[in-house]
Amino acid sequence: MNLRDLRYLIALADHRHFGRAAAACFVSQPTLSTQVRKLEEELGVILIERAPRKVMLTPIGVQVVERARGIVADVQQMKEVARRSQDPEAGAIRLGIFPTLGPYLLPHVVPAIRERFPQLELLLTEEKSDLLLARLREGRLDAAVLALPVNDEQMHAEALFEEPFVLAVPQAHPLAGRHSITLDTIADQRLLLLEDGHCLRDQALDVCHLAGASEKSGFQGTSLETLRQMVAANVGVTLLPMLAVQPPVAQSRDIALVTFADQPPPSRRIAMVWRRSSAMTDFLQSLATLFSALPEHLLRTPARP
Repeated sequence: MNLRDLRYLIALADHRHFGRAAAACFVSQPTLSTQVRKLEEELGVILIERAPRKVMLTPIGVQVVERARGIVADVQQMKEVARRSQDPEAGAIRLGIFPTLGPYLLPHVVPAIRERFPQLELLLTEEKSDLLLARLREGRLDAAVLALPVNDEQMHAEALFEEPFVLAVPQAHPLAGRHSITLDTIADQRLLLLEDGHCLRDQALDVCHLAGASEKSGFQGTSLETLRQMVAANVGVTLLPMLAVQPPVAQSRDIALVTFADQPPPSRRIAMVWRRSSAMTDFLQSLATLFSALPEHLLRTPARP
């Protein structure tokens, strides 16, 4: 058994296809298939259920792949310890971020990262939070920027900032002329929300429960931009995170933004998360400092167009 064969098995588990797994490993399909078969013979169990046009892991295969991921990740960590001991601020970092934050936060922090760490290669993955956390556990990401809470004892969460929500309403809406409101003001509102799987949906539902508001039935958005367009089209109202209404994001003249006067206002807590066992902890602490150093004006409502 060797690391190469474990990587072949992991690739097969990820792609569920011998041809695609072989291509991802830069080997021929017969080579990958032969080595996986040898691994099965060595372990004395069947790891892969081979059906026409379909590849599935057996129950024991699922367990072996999980352990294989941990082994490969540990070896990568050892290499990372050695490399970063020579130059802690160079090399690559695989960073995850979720879609309702990434496009709005990164323009404000990436220039500072490039200036502070000019030799760093930032490899970004934008995905829903649950998938990012899974990849982090598997060692396929070095860190991820996520919304709290993150309930995993294996992870360290470094708080970055608190991002308030604003209410986005059509210009014709009765609340459009208000500069600020309190949560009880929206008790009778039905809000446009994102589809299942987005952490922002869960956060918005928490706000709805606090306010006594509800979700508008018959519609679930796939992105913040979809919600924004629906509000501009006078379909309904929604909650937007503060960074999503800041330049360089263009503000629609058909939308009014209303802040919450509650103290504290409804918000989401953003953190950088990494494995407690990570060899990159000291560097990630420095990187988290750059993410948390947002100018204060970015977390306040911009002036109306």
